[in-house]
Amino acid sequence: MKEEFLHYVWQHQYFDKNDLRTETGELITVLKPGHRNADAGPDFLNARLQIGEVEWNGAVEIHLRASDWLRHQHQTDKKYDQVILHVVYTADQAIQRTNGSGIPTLALAPRIALSLVNSYRNLVELPAASATLPCAALLSQVPVITRTMMVERALLERVEQKADAMTAVHAQLGDDWEATAYHALAAGFGFKKNSEPLARLAKALPLAVVRRHRHEVRPLEALVFGQAGFLAETEATATDDYIQELRREYEFLRHKYQLAATALPAHEWNFLRLRPANFPTVRLAQLAAVLHARPVLFNALLTAGSVQVLEQFFAAPVSDYWRQHYQPGRPGKVPALGRGSVHLLIANVVVPLRVAYARYVGQPELIESAVALLEQLPAEHNYLTDQYEAVGFAHRSAADSQGLLSLSRAYCQPRHCVRCAIGSRILQQNLVVR
Repeated sequence: MKEEFLHYVWQHQYFDKNDLRTETGELITVLKPGHRNADAGPDFLNARLQIGEVEWNGAVEIHLRASDWLRHQHQTDKKYDQVILHVVYTADQAIQRTNGSGIPTLALAPRIALSLVNSYRNLVELPAASATLPCAALLSQVPVITRTMMVERALLERVEQKADAMTAVHAQLGDDWEATAYHALAAGFGFKKNSEPLARLAKALPLAVVRRHRHEVRPLEALVFGQAGFLAETEATATDDYIQELRREYEFLRHKYQLAATALPAHEWNFLRLRPANFPTVRLAQLAAVLHARPVLFNALLTAGSVQVLEQFFAAPVSDYWRQHYQPGRPGKVPALGRGSVHLLIANVVVPLRVAYARYVGQPELIESAVALLEQLPAEHNYLTDQYEAVGFAHRSAADSQGLLSLSRAYCQPRHCVRCAIGSRILQQNLVVR
């Protein structure tokens, strides 16, 4: 059993409250269970309880065993002096505040219906390989509307988390939205394998420097590839005239802008298990093409009214050299940035960027229009989304895909079933609470 199961039971009061008493025999009446605390400190805040003849307002702390209070060192933490009730599954020890005063304890083990405990165990104790969803075999008990609403909730949580990351970058860059868009695009062009090194490249190559040279392809590519560490002398590039030109250009610009100390080593880039069209060198060329072709980044991404407009934004042709080379000095025909890649950039960069801005200016309607872009994108298909679709989940657009991915990673894989509306509905099926 996990502690979060007891959080669920206490929050919804799913236990027998008949003659409810502390371990010392005082009668308890729950007037308000309190609200979950997402920060450090007790689990539930602003609870209101009557214990014996006295009405209390304060916090409730929850543990599987009362002795966990000591194991977590709460007896020395003044944040826990506000606890008015210690709710546990098993009361194996009396506990105290920092001043030595005792805290009333409520043991729930004999008060939780066995059917609820068994339903919980059926959800969280299934072998991990049995299904993508722990509740797959029990989904028939859950109305379609509950599943749909949970996927929508998971989608919004995923978008909000990505927007939080954008907000943090925005604050680091002095509240400059154009610079934020530049950093977000750079990280986005790394996709999964090279997002981190591309994010570091954006820090190593300031937007102010890019702006000064965005009008000419050669100095822009010299800056991008030089700061990425791809212009070092190699056997493959020794006779490559274009790379030699970029190297000379980069050496001049590197000294001019004092960039030497910030260049990335080439070994930080990931090529393993990538098709040549996804090589980081190709992505860098595509990013340079967008920076060259689009004088304004943020406003264009913010005001685009449709996916089609955004597809045009990213339809920036790479330079002649990078149409014919996967890596410096290594020829090969390179395809343009594909629609699938563009759609991933819209989902992972444009939408959260717009949501972050909407929250910043206090315009919730912009959040709705940003999320609506996901409904215009085709569904993503991978092994996770395919398994959800196989058990009856709707999967019509990228909004569904993003919601299903979030449902899997935030709820199903870690078995946080009691936090999920689907799992909660299953737990309630045969619940009898007095």
